[in-house]
Amino acid sequence: MTHHVTTLILGAGAAGMMCAAFSGPDTLVVDHAKAPGEKIRISGGGRCNFTNMHTRADNFLSENIHFAKSALSRYTQWDFINLVDRHAIPWHEKTLGQLFCDRSAKDIIAMLVAEMGPAQTWLQTEIGEVAHRDGRFHVTLSREGRRQDVTAQNLVLATGGKSIPKMGATGLAYRIAEQFGHRNTETRPALVPLTFDGAAKAHFASLSGTSVPARVSCNGTAFEEGMLFTHRGLSGPSILQISSYWTEGDSLVLHLLPQMDLYETLRARRGQSGGKALTTVLADLLPKKLVQHLAEAWALSGNLGDQSDAALRALADRLTAWSVTPTSSEGYRTAEVTLGGVATDGIDARSLESKHVPNLYIIGEAVDVTGWLGGYNFQWAWSSGAAAGRAIAS
Repeated sequence: MTHHVTTLILGAGAAGMMCAAFSGPDTLVVDHAKAPGEKIRISGGGRCNFTNMHTRADNFLSENIHFAKSALSRYTQWDFINLVDRHAIPWHEKTLGQLFCDRSAKDIIAMLVAEMGPAQTWLQTEIGEVAHRDGRFHVTLSREGRRQDVTAQNLVLATGGKSIPKMGATGLAYRIAEQFGHRNTETRPALVPLTFDGAAKAHFASLSGTSVPARVSCNGTAFEEGMLFTHRGLSGPSILQISSYWTEGDSLVLHLLPQMDLYETLRARRGQSGGKALTTVLADLLPKKLVQHLAEAWALSGNLGDQSDAALRALADRLTAWSVTPTSSEGYRTAEVTLGGVATDGIDARSLESKHVPNLYIIGEAVDVTGWLGGYNFQWAWSSGAAAGRAIAS
């Protein structure tokens, strides 16, 4: 028996649920997971960094950097905050405009489920063949061990990207979009820790667990937040951010303690504590393990008072322009999002509708729109989902 609906949404994640909240009553949402919004549930340490107060198109990467503007401007971070407030979900702001739930990410999932209203949701459902004929989409699903054929006037691809495959991410949306004539841009892990191999991994091994404020630069872009040395390589907010701009073979430039003029600080300390060892004074400014590592790697020795201005300048320059070259990243296993996706030149920026097949919509992480760390990717999910849902309902 064939099940007929007006709108079929593939994916009960952030974008798919948001789309269902706007798309009208005769909507069916399907997902392989046991519960809706699984990536929402685990996000932000279980508190869900649900948006960012500073969201603008500049916070997103895409082949077309202007594409996200339309959806973001018509369903803004303030619209989502108002929705959260209407559902009486307590929240707080952390650094750099990041907003988190006070209690649990489950509050956001419950809110979205409520907003979906009469939409049906089929969970633990596998997606098989997808076709378009006679003006309708025909999708073969597998549910509760049985085949279920569904036809729909509108089809929404909201199955996300490739990140976190253990949660079922497969890049399905890319394959379906390609089947309908869309081009996919190159995809790779983003917002992901970077790793060292071989000698470099051994070289930095003693620093595992050490964190330091740093401005990390690569390919003309820089982020200034915390950086963490791990047993595999580098992590922390500044590294996750720059990973979206890094490709294998690129070097990173690390500017340690960016809010301090290191040269002037060291000169001042020389006047006050010239009899102390250089490494002792550095350990007042930087983590002790890091100072020990640099002392060996850079042959730092002697008292601070023995260092000339030129020597202090050279040391400050090394600490503010320390070049390291990661080997790889931790991959989709730990990546928060996928960089790249379905190319925007085949999608209408206002409605998120395919330019190749009428009534096909592509939203969320599946699209070649990737936000910075800090709630931006959720805002793209809300904005793109709302844009498609409104277009379907109109």
